[in-house]
Amino acid sequence: MTASWDILKLLADQTRLRLLNLLQQEELSVAEIQEALDMGQSRISTHLGLLRGADLVIDRKQGKKSFYQLNPKLPKEGKVLIEATFSTFSADAQFKEDSENLSRILQRRRDATEQYFNQVAGRLGKHYCPGRSWEAIGHFLLHLTPRITIADLGAGEGVLSQLLAKHAEQVYCVDSAPKMVEFGLDLATKHGIENLSYKLGDIEAVPLENSSVDLAVLSQALHHANKPQRAIGEAFRILKPGGRLVVLDLKEHQFEKARELYADVWLGFGENQLYRWMKDAGFVSADVSIVAREEQEPYFETILASGIKPE
Repeated sequence: MTASWDILKLLADQTRLRLLNLLQQEELSVAEIQEALDMGQSRISTHLGLLRGADLVIDRKQGKKSFYQLNPKLPKEGKVLIEATFSTFSADAQFKEDSENLSRILQRRRDATEQYFNQVAGRLGKHYCPGRSWEAIGHFLLHLTPRITIADLGAGEGVLSQLLAKHAEQVYCVDSAPKMVEFGLDLATKHGIENLSYKLGDIEAVPLENSSVDLAVLSQALHHANKPQRAIGEAFRILKPGGRLVVLDLKEHQFEKARELYADVWLGFGENQLYRWMKDAGFVSADVSIVAREEQEPYFETILASGIKPE
């Protein structure tokens, strides 16, 4: 860090002092600094170079732009000198004008953002938005998983379970295919996931104790069951009072090739059908809704259903 005497020499220049006054209020691009100070880029760049060389300001690149701010890690001596100088010139007319220009620039930033979202209001979820994907949202929501015990019924390789296990207390993966269980076990061991247990078993006869889990999940598994109503009943059995069942599956469709291509036993389910099965099993607060529609043939629709086991 430059000695205090050298800092004083840098602060003795009016342009550099005005620059620092802006940058201690807000991180700004070179173009924004130009506008606030009403100066040319070359002049501003020269002074920024000196301030950066003395570690009084720092910069960061974002695309083709550089943004500058007062160095937040200045040592105490440097901070004292700068704050004392600002205090001395706080009533200066030029300082006040610069701050007013800065306020207009920041307001324009806010207006531009507000204008964009006003334009896309009601359409944001229906069109492309950089970085916004169901996969990303899914990972985000999985971080909200509480410390509970979960049963992933018809888990397959257990991809969902491995994500849930990062935050859950314990996760049980149940699947009837030995190879799936073997592969899932290897994957969990490879990733060092110790709170994940794989169990070979049928979702219509789940190898778990009564009232042993807080959440039961049937994710695209129910249409592989011979008797899906029995699988829902099994989920009810293993849930603790107050526990929840969540079902994600296909809405009833006519794509017969699904039986051959995906070994589907059922061609999806009707909303009323799922609702009735859950109510018959004993679930309360049952809710069934369509949450996704594919835009390509055969235009599969996805149903999300949930219910709670009474206390």
